[in-house]
Amino acid sequence: MPLERGARTPAAGTWPFTGRADELELVRRSVTAGRPGTVITGPAGRGKTRLVTEALRGTDHVRAAGTPETRHLPFAAFAHLLPEPVTLHRAVQLLSGVRLLVVDDAHLLDDSSAALVHQLAVHGRTRLLVVVTDTAAAPEAVSRLWTGELLPRLILEPLPREETADLLTAAVGTAPEPLTAGRLHRLCRGDLRLLRELLGAVRERGPFSTVPETGEWSWRGPVPVTATLRERTAPALGRRTPEERETLERLAFAEPLAPALDDLDLDVLERLETEGLVEVDDEHGTVRLAHPLHGPVLRAAAGRLRARRLTRAPGGCGRALEAETAALARRVERADVRDAEAPVGEWLVAEGARVPAGDAAVRARFARLRGRLREAAAWAREGLRSSPGDPVCRTELALAAAQSGRAVSDGGVSDGGAAVWSAAARGDLDAALAAVADDAYDAVRLGVPERAAGRLTGVFAAHADALARRDGPALDRAAGELERRGFLLFAAEAHAQAARVHRDPSAARTARTRAVALARRCQGARTPALSGLVLGELTARQRQIVTLAAAGLSNRQIAERLTLSVRTVGNHLYSAYARLGGGDRGALPWLVELPGARAAA
Repeated sequence: MPLERGARTPAAGTWPFTGRADELELVRRSVTAGRPGTVITGPAGRGKTRLVTEALRGTDHVRAAGTPETRHLPFAAFAHLLPEPVTLHRAVQLLSGVRLLVVDDAHLLDDSSAALVHQLAVHGRTRLLVVVTDTAAAPEAVSRLWTGELLPRLILEPLPREETADLLTAAVGTAPEPLTAGRLHRLCRGDLRLLRELLGAVRERGPFSTVPETGEWSWRGPVPVTATLRERTAPALGRRTPEERETLERLAFAEPLAPALDDLDLDVLERLETEGLVEVDDEHGTVRLAHPLHGPVLRAAAGRLRARRLTRAPGGCGRALEAETAALARRVERADVRDAEAPVGEWLVAEGARVPAGDAAVRARFARLRGRLREAAAWAREGLRSSPGDPVCRTELALAAAQSGRAVSDGGVSDGGAAVWSAAARGDLDAALAAVADDAYDAVRLGVPERAAGRLTGVFAAHADALARRDGPALDRAAGELERRGFLLFAAEAHAQAARVHRDPSAARTARTRAVALARRCQGARTPALSGLVLGELTARQRQIVTLAAAGLSNRQIAERLTLSVRTVGNHLYSAYARLGGGDRGALPWLVELPGARAAA
């Protein structure tokens, strides 16, 4: 059933702030710990200004900003703070009394303002937070802030896939299904302004669909090409020669398949590659558009007859889909599930076409082994749309649900792994171990490595051996190799097991921190190895508060229940986070013992 049109969509100026916990803490410390400040850099739209705004909320500070219209006017950015006229020396004297100065869009500063910021950094009496878009040319006095090591530099990376999903949840009010979240994440490539624009455009075309089994919202169909999107891509696509335009359009209409290099003009491709518009895959000898939004814009601008002639129908991708599925299956066989592109399957889902159950099942397994449990369940459901009774897809759906801590019925599911993890989700570890059959590694993950003796190879055997010997450093090494190969959930479990056997408290805290960080990327994984990691290190009151917070209660609700002040609850949580090695509430589900479950030893 579609969501009602009244479903909340972010209005201008009300886009929620979520994620960025580590960056937020770093910026806060830079202005409260007696440090000289920080330069925050990154491309436009990455959320630099919003990060600073959130970090300084409730803090006294002064702001200045560069603008393109005033770059020729001396001290234009500081006109509201300085008398006119003023010398650089006098400007430094006047602003040295400012405790905290935020300079936004510093790449747009006029030369005098840039020199003033640089001198303030040299003198060191004013703490500076300087925001710079690093894809634009900045005055030399600004770039010397970090190249000359006057201020530390924080490069704001793209918002991770998981935090992008959290942002979409906060913006709409309901969680997106994983394949939709992944699609939006790929299309926007970390540009949060573009994400807001695209989400709004999708919403304007009609209500989102709802996944009946989960209540999550989904988006299928073509990308809406808005006037804003055309304007943003015009600098890259608008000034092309006829030959370049022809090549770009051919690539746009070839998606999701990548044409062979020999089928295109190599001289034209060289120019387009130099300008960052196309990417060449040397291994397979293919080429595709560099930005995922350029294809929709080019297709929308093509004439109707040309579009009708070049548009690819979903039914024409059968052989390519089979090849892509086979490549993913080979990766699983080689125990290498690092992130891999699968554009054909993703395109079919985006277009609303049905993916055969066999192909969907392989994608579900690949995602599950990577620890992306909600994505695995989404692929399994796609397969069941094509073949409702498919046993492999049903098993993958059951495995994803059970390893997310949800007990499921095993009726009609023949795979023993589903029975193992369903019992574990119910808290019946004995039944889970009794159900371990073909997959000996399940026993290792459940904390009983002797059940797997002589039945494993490679990194899985190393994990089993380290756990059997209760060797914390060896478990951490096995976890590192598992992570390198893409098995994020297995790596989180190995680090969690290491945290329990380390004799060195510092090593235990490091292993626990790594376990929490990896588990947060596993889309709600709740397995015995991850539960109850370190509550024993907390005071009784901290354990009580952390357990309530993990159950979803707000600070105010906890305060009312325990007859405490909201500030006291916050202070206890802050202290608990420091001991647990977690950054915020998102870490708590993997740190708190599951009701009725026994933690794996």
